[in-house]
This record gives sequence, structure tokens and C-alpha cells, in this order.
Amino acid sequence: MIKSDRIAQLLENGRQGKMDDSLVVSPCPDLNELRRSGSASVDLRLGTWFVTLRQARMSHLDVEETGRRVSKTHFVPFGQPFYLHPRAFVLNATLEWICLPRGIAAYVIGKSSWGRRGLIIATATGVHPGFKGCLTLELTNVGEVPIAIEPGLRVCQLFLHEVRKGDSEQVDQSSFVGFRKPEPGKVSRDDIARKLACDPIHAP
Repeated sequence: MIKSDRIAQLLENGRQGKMDDSLVVSPCPDLNELRRSGSASVDLRLGTWFVTLRQARMSHLDVEETGRRVSKTHFVPFGQPFYLHPRAFVLNATLEWICLPRGIAAYVIGKSSWGRRGLIIATATGVHPGFKGCLTLELTNVGEVPIAIEPGLRVCQLFLHEVRKGDSEQVDQSSFVGFRKPEPGKVSRDDIARKLACDPIHAP
């Protein structure tokens, strides 16, 4: 795990263009504050785009369906609240654009101060080396009252780890690279799932 002073140095190098394969978080956090924190993470903020499911149009959610038919995108300006109701689920993209170098991986967790108020950030936590883009967060209110959340608020933490050296040309090739808005992503059957669906195995 990489501590705050090392994170700040990597961000400073990236901001000054000292390295081609740099760690970038944009907008960049206050590096002096980061150094003083002694933490092993960088705080990330809510962005302005939220994606919700169109519940009234669906009897159920087919996980292979994506796009406007099943979801709706909302823009929320800075200083304005988005009300997340109990048991509601919404996607949000971080305000920060992230670039990870080939030698660093990361994971994202919610800040405990929000979790204690019922806001759970059940994000797919792994961020692979070479990732570039805004991170999509999955937000759920498990409390009993609506929570007012605003773009720009710190809601989660990015923990960084150095990875063992391998092929220096290998970087993240996932479908989520390069996005600025939250994306539901695609869920599809692989070859094994398709074969099982065509020739199901029945227990005796």
C-alpha cells in the first residue's frame, strides 16, 4: 500500500510532466493536505451525472439490456442536492478523472462518515493498472430517510498499491476505460453460460 507522501510525490510528478506513465487525479487534490493526512488514500468526490433505472417501465430487469430504455441520466449542478430515497439505487461518476500508471492498481471504498448515515458505496472496487477515466460509483441508501447528496462532496477513497512487474505494455482493457459519465455496463453470457442454456444439466 502506498502512503500519502509517496502518493503526493507521484501526483506532483504527473502534474509537472516528469514521467510519461504518470499517476493523475484531475482535479488534483491539495498535495500539502494529502501529505499532512498520513493516509494511504486519495479522497474522491461525487460528479454531476446520476443514472437511475426506469422502474415504471419494467416488470423485471434483464441484465443483458442496457441503454435509455432501462435507465435515465440526470444532471445535477454543483450546490444542488440529489435526494437518494431509502432502498433506492443510483450510479454516479466521480468528479475526478483518474489515470493509473502500469505499475499501480487501486481499489475504492466508501467513507465511513457516509456509511454511518446509511449511504453505501457498493462500487466494483478494483481499478486495474493503466485505467483512464472517471470511476462509476454504485450508491444505495440503506437507511430509513432520504439522503441529500451533492456533486463535489467527498464520498469515497482511492487506495493505491504497487503491483509486481510483468509485461510493461499490458494495461486495463476493460469496457469502462475512458468514460466521463456513469455507465451501467454490459452483462452478457460467455461461451460456457450459452452452452449451459442450450444444453442444461439436470440433476438425477
